[in-house]
This record gives sequence, structure tokens and C-alpha cells, in this order.
Amino acid sequence: MGPRLLIVDDSRSVRETLAASLETVGYEVLTAVSGEEAFEHLRSSPIDLALLDLRLPETSGIEILQFINNESPDTRVIIITGHGSLDTAIEALRAGAIDYLIKPIDVDQVFLSIRRALSDKENLSRKKILIEQLLNSVDQLKDIEGIRREELPARRVVSLPTGLLVDFERREIWRGDERVHLTPSESKLLSIFVENRGQVLGHRDLVFLLQGLDVSEMEAPEILRPMVSRLRKKMAVFHGLDSWVSNIRGTGYLFDPS
Repeated sequence: MGPRLLIVDDSRSVRETLAASLETVGYEVLTAVSGEEAFEHLRSSPIDLALLDLRLPETSGIEILQFINNESPDTRVIIITGHGSLDTAIEALRAGAIDYLIKPIDVDQVFLSIRRALSDKENLSRKKILIEQLLNSVDQLKDIEGIRREELPARRVVSLPTGLLVDFERREIWRGDERVHLTPSESKLLSIFVENRGQVLGHRDLVFLLQGLDVSEMEAPEILRPMVSRLRKKMAVFHGLDSWVSNIRGTGYLFDPS
């Protein structure tokens, strides 16, 4: 089965027409008529790409797009709408959509947009794998040469508001009986946020601080989005803490525990 697509539109004819066309070329297609139905699909199975109508009963396409950014950051999003305007196009693109198509739907244009989106996603995935392999190779060389050093001082424990404690040596967050373990990359990301609390960190600057890589303005947000999403999910164990990390659209991230 090919890539899994999700069509979210309250128009039955749009859903059926797009689904039939896309299935004939090998895509696996799911459909949703509302935001809640879309959320169920996104929570239950990986979605490679979503086609979202901007105007839906009770839930807007922008709200679903924001949900995808937080919960399914690897999903590409194309907005489709019959209510096109410059303002809604800009809002959708700033919120993370990669394309914007206006009804009536041109199926050939949809195919072209989907192919571009999935091709970009595949290229970025390859690049992420290469970056991880490179970083692992560097770490192995440091071990061989005996030059590995601790990046954080031993037993570095930081106290944050609401009684939260972070142990960067053990890579743990805890408050009372609640305790969460972090991966090395999550711990380093949180360390950078803590050291720069209250400051907006640009996407490229943050990637450089995390990985020592100088990437483009287009690549940096894509590299960061899944990492920040995973950290937010772990912080969400402590009620309300996921809101400490804010996405500043088109710019970067802000860590504000106050």
C-alpha cells in the first residue's frame, strides 16, 4: 500500500471524488467530515499527508493544522478551500501548511502538490538519517580518541516554577511522585531552553546549538518540529507544562515557565 492520505472536508462530493482519484494511483485514503473525526484518524494511525478544508463544522482547518503540528509533526498538510483569500492563505502557510489550493478542485493540481510534498518529506527524512549517522560517527570517533567530554556539569539539577526539578545528568524531570525520563537530545533541547528562558530562539540558531549544523531556513523548522513535539509530550505529564514551550510562527521557539 502507498502513502496514507487523510481528506478532511464536509463536502461529500469533494471527499468521494478526491478519494476515488487518489486510490486509483495507489494511495491509501482515509476521509473525515469533521475535526473530531480527523483527530481520531491522526491519533490512531500515521498519516503521511492531510488535505484540509479550512471551513468545517465546529472545527477549522487551521485548528486541525495546529493539532498536526503538535501531535503528528511528520504529516504534510495541503489546505483546500472554497473561501480563498490572501489572509487565510498566509495564516495557513504560517501555521505550517505547505500548499494552498482553491475549490473547485483541479485533480491534476492536487496530484502535483501531493507528489511535491511527499518528495520533500522523503528527502528530509533521508537528510535526518544522514545527520544522525554523522553525529553518531563523530561520537564514536571521540570515544576512540579518548576526547569525549561531558557536555553538562555532573549532577546539574535545576529548579523551575511549580516545584518542577530537572536533573540534566540523569536526564529526568520530576515533581513529587511524577517522574519522566528524557533522551539525550530531549535533555539537551530542554537545557538550551532553560538557559535561554524568556528569549525567542530562531530555528537555525536552535539547530546549531543542538547539533552544531548550519542548515537553511526551510530545513531548520522541519528538523526541530518532531524534537520539540516529543519534549512537549513528556512535559505534558505535568499538567500545563507543555504550554511553557511556544511556537513563534515563522521565527522559532520561546521557553517561558513564568
